[in-house]
Order: sequence, then structure tokens, then C-alpha cells
Amino acid sequence: MAKQTTAKPSSTGGCPLLECLSVIGGAWGPSIIWNLSHGPMRFSELKSSITQVSPKVLTTRLKELEANGVVDRRVLDTSPPSVEYSLNEFGHRLVPAIEAIAKVGMDICAAREAEKETAA
Repeated sequence: MAKQTTAKPSSTGGCPLLECLSVIGGAWGPSIIWNLSHGPMRFSELKSSITQVSPKVLTTRLKELEANGVVDRRVLDTSPPSVEYSLNEFGHRLVPAIEAIAKVGMDICAAREAEKETAA
């Protein structure tokens, strides 16, 4: 007999692509995941790596990624206390998708640069 689930209906209509994007979501989610793929980071380290994001937006995105089960938050026993963020197992599963997007982005940048050189 099949086990019934009590999960809420998806707001994305069950589309796998939209489901994944809703977890990653937002302009800064992929950048955060990308940076954390190299290991745990403190808030200030993330902020230094993603210079275009404001502290308020970074805080919001980290909370959303934590709520979506992508990022783990750990309070360090330091004085003053500090927080370290890391990807959990699910977060690490998203890294290949982010890497693929980054690769296409690099290809796009290279093509645009080649067009500029040809036009000059």
C-alpha cells in the first residue's frame, strides 16, 4: 500500500525546474551557494565575497536558504559570538546546477567579448 503524504500543494504546480528555482530563488541565492560550496564562511566573509549585495539582503537570503533546507547556520563560541554558514547535504546537491549556469555565463561573456573585438 502506498504511503500518503501530508505535504502542502506546491505553488509551482509540481514543475521540477520551478521547484528547484524556488529553493535557490532570488538574485543572490546562486552566489551564496557558489561561495559556500568552497567551505563554511562567516557573514563578513560572505559579504566580502559578494560585494554587490547589501547586508540586509544577504541576511534575508541566508535566512531563506536556511528555511529551504539548503544552508546550515552555526553559532560559534567566540567573543563576541559569530555565526558560520555552510551548505548541508541538500545544498551540495545544488552545486553542479550552479556550476553549469556559471559555465554558460562564462561562455556568454566570452562570446560578447569576441563580438566587441570583431566590431572594433
